[in-house]
Amino acid sequence: MKLSKKRKVAETKVDAAKIYSLEEASKLMKDINCTKFDSSVDLHVRLGVDPKKADQAIRGTVTLPHGTGKTKKVLVLCTPDKEAEAKAAGADFVGLDEFVAKIEGGWTDVDVIIATPSVMPKIGKLGKVLGPRNLMPNPKTGTVTNDVANAVNDVKGGKIAFKVDKTGIIHASIGRVSFAPQKIQENSQELLNAIVRLKPSSSKGTYVRGISMATSMSPGLYVDTKSASN
Repeated sequence: MKLSKKRKVAETKVDAAKIYSLEEASKLMKDINCTKFDSSVDLHVRLGVDPKKADQAIRGTVTLPHGTGKTKKVLVLCTPDKEAEAKAAGADFVGLDEFVAKIEGGWTDVDVIIATPSVMPKIGKLGKVLGPRNLMPNPKTGTVTNDVANAVNDVKGGKIAFKVDKTGIIHASIGRVSFAPQKIQENSQELLNAIVRLKPSSSKGTYVRGISMATSMSPGLYVDTKSASN
């Protein structure tokens, strides 16, 4: 693939053989950005786990202190008695049957779906559509709850869900290029702390095996894994 001029310039600012501190990597994000828009800053964490084992399929949530820089569109699927609560909390879409039908038809123009436990039987059939897009409500991520107002506030306030993929890597957006380096660093540290807290007792050897940070379409920087022990 032919590299753009901006990508070539960015490559000259990265030492592929260097392991950067979390602080150094955060400071470089703006310099290596290759896009004209406010790119996402992403953290990729390779873990020493076997995702095929239920107790090692790491997943969780964390509230980033500075948010992700993106306003998330939230759909709340609930019974009529919860609709006013969800709307007052700032949900973008609220309802049930009409949205179940839309999703069955392929509509997924939301970032997070929150549901009350009582409506989950109606939502279960949407797994084939929502599952691959990581949109399926799940009690473990706080998106199946009767406290819909708190759940909406958490999402709007910077709460993100993360999970290890089948190759043992967690991918998460932790900010935007326009963020001050300190905010990128603090968001990254919060995510790493959350991942470390979820280390399963059955995981042997090195838990955090690799960390990299990059913006959309930029080269990645290898980050010192000791950052995950802070």
